Formats: sequence, C-alpha cells, structure tokens
Amino acid sequence: MDMTSLLLLVFAALGIISSNTPVTVAMVFLLLLRVLNVNQAFPWLEKYGLTLGIIILTIGVMAPLASGKMSLQTIGESFLHWKSLLAIGVGLLVAYLGGRGASLMSTQPTVVAGLLIGTVLGVALFKGVPVGPLIAAGILSLLLGKS
Repeated sequence: MDMTSLLLLVFAALGIISSNTPVTVAMVFLLLLRVLNVNQAFPWLEKYGLTLGIIILTIGVMAPLASGKMSLQTIGESFLHWKSLLAIGVGLLVAYLGGRGASLMSTQPTVVAGLLIGTVLGVALFKGVPVGPLIAAGILSLLLGKS
C-alpha cells in the first residue's frame, strides 16, 4: 500500500474514532477513487471541489430563506439587534479572511498540506466542521503579511 492511501486510511480512522461522518466519508471517497484508479477525477476535484463545496454549503445556509422559515422581516430585524450586527461584522471578516486564504493557497501551495492536515485533525479530534482551510489560510496570510 502506498503512503498516500495509508494517510487517507489514517484520516478515515480518525473520522471513525471521533464519530465525524464528513471526514470519514470524504477520506473513503478519495481512497475509493485511488483504488478504482479514477485518477482523472483528482485534477477536476482540485480545480472545482472547493467551489462545489462552497455552493453546497451556501445552499444549506440559504435553505431556511428559500423554504420560508426565515422571513424578510427577520432579515430586516438583523440590522436592529446588536448580536445580529455583530454577526454581520463577523461574517464580513470571515469572508475577507476566506478571500485572503484562497489567494494564499493558490500563490503558496507549500502551506496547503499543513492547513489541510490541521483542518482534518481539528475536525476529527475536536468535532469541528471542515470549512477551516480557507479561514486558516486567511489568518496565516495576516500573520505572514501576505495579501
């Protein structure tokens, strides 16, 4: 067994041990692509996987609005309460950091491995959510002074 497959198995095991289904499913999916020798999928996933994931995440976040569970009045009231205003500010900061992170990841691919390993470990060990690489890269870009 090659080292890449072994690493994917270790991350899948971390997902199982920590009862984190998203990590387990993602690692098993990638391992299956390797085992089935569907190598042409990897460049596509590397190029469009992040965008596809953000689209799916956005659909999930916006579903309450689309289903009518969140009214226009509720959205309007967001601008009247300090917690909602703080949430808007944090949302702006996270979007900014994500943009910086995407830029850093494309210009300095050497940091990608560390960010991915840290994110997967954070998801597996601390029951986090795997949306961290972009934000982590954004914070790293602030620390490194890169825009």
